[in-house]
Amino acid sequence: MKQPVFRVSIFLFFLSFSCLIHAQPYPDQHYVLRIDSIFYNIETNQGIKLSDDSTSIMLEDGITDGYAILKPQYSQYLFNHGLPSWNGTAPDTSSSFKVQMRFPYGASWSTWLTAGFWKNNIWSSYGATSYGGGYIDYDYVKLNSYRNAWQFKVIMTRTAAELPSPTLHSLSFFVSDNQTTSLIDMNAIVNDNPAEIFIPTTFVYQYGVDPIIGGDICSPTSVSMILKSYNIDVDPYQFALDTHDPYFDMFGIWPRVVQNASEFGLDGAVTRYRTWSEAREVLENGGRIAMSVGLPLYTGHLLMLAGFTSDGRPIVHDPAKSNGYSYIFNKTSLSQSWFSKGGIAYTFYPAGLFPTSVKEDYEDFVADGYNLYQNYPNPFNPSTTISFSILKAGQTKISVFDMLGREVAILINDHLNAGVYTTVFDGKGLSSGVYIYRIESGNFVKSKQMILLK
Repeated sequence: MKQPVFRVSIFLFFLSFSCLIHAQPYPDQHYVLRIDSIFYNIETNQGIKLSDDSTSIMLEDGITDGYAILKPQYSQYLFNHGLPSWNGTAPDTSSSFKVQMRFPYGASWSTWLTAGFWKNNIWSSYGATSYGGGYIDYDYVKLNSYRNAWQFKVIMTRTAAELPSPTLHSLSFFVSDNQTTSLIDMNAIVNDNPAEIFIPTTFVYQYGVDPIIGGDICSPTSVSMILKSYNIDVDPYQFALDTHDPYFDMFGIWPRVVQNASEFGLDGAVTRYRTWSEAREVLENGGRIAMSVGLPLYTGHLLMLAGFTSDGRPIVHDPAKSNGYSYIFNKTSLSQSWFSKGGIAYTFYPAGLFPTSVKEDYEDFVADGYNLYQNYPNPFNPSTTISFSILKAGQTKISVFDMLGREVAILINDHLNAGVYTTVFDGKGLSSGVYIYRIESGNFVKSKQMILLK
């Protein structure tokens, strides 16, 4: 069982693999930020409580509607693309939850954008999917300019107070930028030869599931095979029907498929991969991957990564082929088909086993609980927002220096409790140029640069 923690629980789990010590073919592709302790990250709450097992949020007893707005979440890197997903339950046909997001916009925040809902379309309104600074393309956040922050809002409803409440126990957001498919070292990817491994499953041929919807259900069919690889009994036809999005009238909306697998006891997220070795390590550690591939093999398709041959060639279970069990494509073609689409995939683990460890350059970001984030906007004129996190209560100072080392502003110098904070720096009266902002809190000291451009 996951234990609640009384601090911002943002886990950088996707970049925890040892293969990342090598050169990275995707320098613009970042990480999944995952919130597991949702209740303790709530900023505003109406009608929401912590579940009895302390793992989820749910509606309070005796009410039919509620919502929770989580504290702003921050990325160590700027991003303009993102892939949201979540894990929860809606145990009754008359219960549902909706996930919304917003982003910094101007001097405040954008309107709330609906990222999706689960399970039933019992909402009077779906909600906005675009604003002046960007939009959600079905299930893919696309922003017009770079950001380093966002907020989640969860709305829950049930048609009667005596019905079981929907629940939600994790939220994930994979941040990247629009160069994800343009900075590929395809030669390095093709020449990456992971060690042999194989994940068996009960094969499902998508066109054999149903003659009417068979051509549209590669995504739920691939995830059905993943469930079967864990010996979880699932009816592929019903699983596909449950993933159908009644608002967009389509199968395969990414967070909806992840959420459907959550109903069967899996923890999952929409992720990106950089190398074959990175994917292999997930398989070795008990995880499963459904790859989103494109040209030259398919215009758009999902298949289960089954492992690698002794000479490093990927093996897949391809639901579009009647003989697709343990299928081996040309490695160059498969590499192009997956990584040219950004390496997008579903990643699943059994409940409670999704990695939350942090390694490499990002260890201080989570493991120590202290960080100084990149200001937004940057460059700025005349003001910008600076965010930081501290693990333990103590005296904390945020100061700004010019390039000659002269202190030009003290933004905070106070005793602060553990948590995530924001402060605003106003550069009015200062000259254009590069400035240094610094945090001092306990033994933690960190500096970053920002640009005032008038």
